[in-house]
Amino acid sequence: MSIASQLALVQSEIAAATVAAGRPVASVRLIAVSKTRPVEDARQAMQAGQVDFGENRVQELVEKHAALPEAQWHMIGSLQRNKVRAIIPFVHLIHSIDSERLLQEVDRQAGLHGRRVDCLLQINISDEDQKGGFQEVEAEAILKRISDFPHVRICGLMGMAAFTDDQVLIRNQFARLRKASEQFKALTCDQIQMQELSMGMSGDFEIAIAEGATMVRVGSSIFGHR
Repeated sequence: MSIASQLALVQSEIAAATVAAGRPVASVRLIAVSKTRPVEDARQAMQAGQVDFGENRVQELVEKHAALPEAQWHMIGSLQRNKVRAIIPFVHLIHSIDSERLLQEVDRQAGLHGRRVDCLLQINISDEDQKGGFQEVEAEAILKRISDFPHVRICGLMGMAAFTDDQVLIRNQFARLRKASEQFKALTCDQIQMQELSMGMSGDFEIAIAEGATMVRVGSSIFGHR
């Protein structure tokens, strides 16, 4: 199947899952994860109507943005503080804010570029050491001091479920992120708009949508495996 055909299939599956959850189809946005794929693959997806793309490495993100500046580029992977400055001029959304020190650097670089950068706080919903992210109490403390970071806006939360076939466990972990989002909505202000839930990938996005995902990050189902 072509990339356009695979993209259309994924979009139809997302729409079906959204309708099954009793939600408007437009309430879930697809982030096409183009990591490790050539720019031409992303271009084909764009030609088929895809707008949002996710990368997990800064170098790839910078290179692909340069080739396709009209796309909306999302940083979805672990972000090192010394590489923040490379993406701040153009990044659409950073999904993976997993420490206060990273948030400080994003705020600093955004200020230097005269931007307010949209970000998501990553919550470690699987409690796995290899996955970064805040615990809910840590995230809440950051949100209560958001005025310390005037050049960022927190638009919601991101989380990754455990890599397992246990769908009950996966759903519980996504539900945990949704409940955190609902809790944090009480902190809404100009810099906190708790609207986005970035959760769900190729193998579990239907479960994520059932639990309230507004963004799903899908790569292999669109571009295939490498």
